[in-house]
Amino acid sequence: MDQQPGNRAEIRDFLVGRRARITPAQAGLPTSARRRVAGLRREEVAVLAGVSTEWYTRLEKGHIGGVSDDVLDAVARALRLDEDERTHLFDLARAARPARRTPSRRRDVEVPPRIQWLLDSMTMSSAFVRNGRTDIVAGNPLARALLAPMFDSATTDRRGRPNIARYIFLDPGAPDFFVDWEAAGVATAALLRAEVGREPRDRALRELVGELSTLSPEFRGQWAAHDVLMRHDGVKRLRHPEAGHLELTFQSLDLPLPGRAVHDLVVYTAEPGTASEGRLRLLAVSAATHSRTDGAFA
Repeated sequence: MDQQPGNRAEIRDFLVGRRARITPAQAGLPTSARRRVAGLRREEVAVLAGVSTEWYTRLEKGHIGGVSDDVLDAVARALRLDEDERTHLFDLARAARPARRTPSRRRDVEVPPRIQWLLDSMTMSSAFVRNGRTDIVAGNPLARALLAPMFDSATTDRRGRPNIARYIFLDPGAPDFFVDWEAAGVATAALLRAEVGREPRDRALRELVGELSTLSPEFRGQWAAHDVLMRHDGVKRLRHPEAGHLELTFQSLDLPLPGRAVHDLVVYTAEPGTASEGRLRLLAVSAATHSRTDGAFA
């Protein structure tokens, strides 16, 4: 099957965007006073990658399905792609390759009980499982308490599950909950962009992107940047309605599950001895009490 036009557009926009951000000086090329493009020209990228201009032009138009890994590596080096961007380029190429039959769409998988047991054992850290569309599909009681504004939002699905992207871009309370709301939006859009590269045939993912693009000008702006992230770690600052100001370290880890499903285990914790640790501890006690009363994560 030929690659879909939407995939070609993804490839084109990604490569054009990466090319535009590199100056000739950064690439070690001679500069001139008259340039009609801010970044590199196509022929300059072709020289750096060791391919013909015609060949690179065709690649930038989205004809990437039959390109070898060695050539993709050369293009990645020429465009100075970071590791996540390089992986994204290879994902786009994989998705563009012809197949003998139409590939089946990825199916969602249930989180195994052993994973829920693992989450529940982490009593002093907020821990949850996030799929590639940023749905929160499982979590421990502290995650439910810490992310209460998400769980209580009108943006949850029919099963009461939050979607991080939908909450950040569509809930009017998100800028109050996330101290660094703009940065959270940048990272979340980049995570979704990487997921689209991995799974261009995921209908639910495409519908989510379409919904956010229609309803959120902020998302449209971030989406147009074509930035990608495969994993998001760092510090998160929250204004929690009960616990107050929290500064937490978060770490995401790949969680192998059957099939092609992509899931991350995300853990939020506080630096020992800080005020945030004390507030998180109080929230954990409250969460444990409510968990015994409610009997479920939902």
